[in-house]
Amino acid sequence: MTALLLPLLAAIPVMAAAVTAILPSRQAGRLVALAVPAATAVAGLVLLVLHRSEPVIAASVGGFVPGVAIPFVSDSFAALMLVTTGVVALMSLVFCDQTGEFGRSRYFAPLALLLLAGANGALLTGDLFNLFVFVEVMLLPSYALIAMTGTWRRLGVGRLFVVINLLTSTLLLAGVGFVYGTAGSVNLAVLAGAAQEDGRVAAALGVVLMALCIKAGAVPVHGWLPRAYPGTSAGVMALFSALHTKVALYAVIRIWATAFDLDPAWGRVLLVVALVTALWGAVASASPVGAREILAWQMVSGVGVILAALAVAQAPGGAIVYMIHHMVTIGALVMLIGAAEHVYRSGQLAGLSGLWYRVRPLGVLLVLAIAALVGLPPTSGLTGKLEVVTAALGTGGAWGVATVVVVLVSSLIGLVAMLRLWRGIMWGGPAPRPGDDDGDSDERQQWVDEHGDDDDDDDNDVRPSPRVPARLLVPGGVLAALSVAIFLGYGAIAPEVDRAVAGLVDTDAYVSAVLDGPDAMTDSTIGGRS
Repeated sequence: MTALLLPLLAAIPVMAAAVTAILPSRQAGRLVALAVPAATAVAGLVLLVLHRSEPVIAASVGGFVPGVAIPFVSDSFAALMLVTTGVVALMSLVFCDQTGEFGRSRYFAPLALLLLAGANGALLTGDLFNLFVFVEVMLLPSYALIAMTGTWRRLGVGRLFVVINLLTSTLLLAGVGFVYGTAGSVNLAVLAGAAQEDGRVAAALGVVLMALCIKAGAVPVHGWLPRAYPGTSAGVMALFSALHTKVALYAVIRIWATAFDLDPAWGRVLLVVALVTALWGAVASASPVGAREILAWQMVSGVGVILAALAVAQAPGGAIVYMIHHMVTIGALVMLIGAAEHVYRSGQLAGLSGLWYRVRPLGVLLVLAIAALVGLPPTSGLTGKLEVVTAALGTGGAWGVATVVVVLVSSLIGLVAMLRLWRGIMWGGPAPRPGDDDGDSDERQQWVDEHGDDDDDDDNDVRPSPRVPARLLVPGGVLAALSVAIFLGYGAIAPEVDRAVAGLVDTDAYVSAVLDGPDAMTDSTIGGRS
């Protein structure tokens, strides 16, 4: 019975999108839009509990025999992703609500829900063609979300986003066709180990992985991400960072573990791409003058670290932990900086200067989020980096050492970029209030006379500026606190990660549940991490 509920995780957001599109009350639409990602996170938690006794749950949709029917499959890895996706998506939509995104268009809520429907479907599908379908379900509302949010720059970057993703989707569909032509199936359970047995299947799956890596923002086709994402609003950027790139990375991990059996021989090409991506993104993040542009380049670097942790190790535990950390941390940083950007109407470092003096709570939260991104305690960043380094050192050899060196160097460069971000937006004079272009204007002095100087530090009494409302800090603050909670409570999370890793390393339970029916593995258990 539980298996039959899996398709609902993709169907309910679609139905909710239809309801919100026709509801006359925008308030009701907002409530529905916030309830659906919350329900996704709760469903993921329920599945995590169920997978302690039932490692894999599968449902066949379409009335066909297993192997031919459309499979929806959940294991501990998928459940962990559902929980993280639901939480970050919920906080992103709460932030969008606070900044007025829902009020600007009655179609914002339906589009966001369609995006979530595509993400949920992609996380749960066990079929490459339906992976393509759900990825397209994610992309279609994304085009509209880019067009209706952000600055005027969105019009240009929107075209780039559309062109890149249309070409990549064509490549992905061609790859799926090649897989069917060489293997006779696009069902992942049928393809288990096929890449090691047949070079033609491996080449066909390589096309699929290439398309997914482009969608994730890996080098050399990566420049679209740091150009497109900052052109949207902060809330939509946080939503995209949690769904688009991470769903693509989830699919890469799933295919690599199932069809390639984590074969290190095939992993060398992926590892080279990953290491170059990690370094390139870190170096590029040290130069932009826009706060969210710096974070977008850090997203590219994080994609490289996740792919490197997958390609170099015999178990993808480091990749899973780091991906969860990255979703939470980037979401927190984007929304915290977006809160200041919403008030001061500037995304440039100079336009946000002096936040430490004016909005001390924001400064404290940014300390936590930046510490998490560079891998300092007490945040999930340290846990994620340790998992990646441990996995790389465990493999031994030159490739493992090279991975550790690149990860540490990219972290050091990322620290420099974050210090530059911190110095640019936190120190100096307080940020100007909107419309105050002349530092010595009579208008500014009148504002000081009317509102007073609330800056305790007279040395930094440069110009007046409004405070960032506390309500805008809540979504990013929740994710920053979650990063700390992951670090402090990792002992409770580690067993779930172990089960996720074990299910990816030993795919017998996955294959049996999909091909032999949903009741095949009810009495099975999976052990600890290999």
